[in-house]
Amino acid sequence: MKKTVFWLVIGLVVLVGAYIRLAPSDPGTWHVAPVGKADLDMKGGVLRVMETGPEGLAKLDAIAQATPRTAVLAGSVEKGMVTYITRTKVIGFPDYTTVQQEGDTLRIHARLRFGRSDFGVNRNRVDGWLAALQP
Repeated sequence: MKKTVFWLVIGLVVLVGAYIRLAPSDPGTWHVAPVGKADLDMKGGVLRVMETGPEGLAKLDAIAQATPRTAVLAGSVEKGMVTYITRTKVIGFPDYTTVQQEGDTLRIHARLRFGRSDFGVNRNRVDGWLAALQP
């Protein structure tokens, strides 16, 4: 009986892990323009608003795409908005970061998909990107 329960738990963990890694990411859900006029730290993400000049998105795009386990989900620099998906190293939890250039203003909204708290991971990543963006 104990072995059966053990293997059921192991199987459940594997299935949840597979779902986390393989669940489709719908651009219609995640590629949404960030809304806000000021920086905001949230339990499951972060919003940053920064004056970067008109080339801010292009510069940040290069930084984001050089980040390990990060890929473009939707959008482009040419369209003025890009959404990235960044996965955690071990389990592969996806985080979504949408960056929009509006004139000289860059808006960045990073958020988790699963769970309630990201333990500051999105804040640290976005603040690192912004630090790298500074001359």
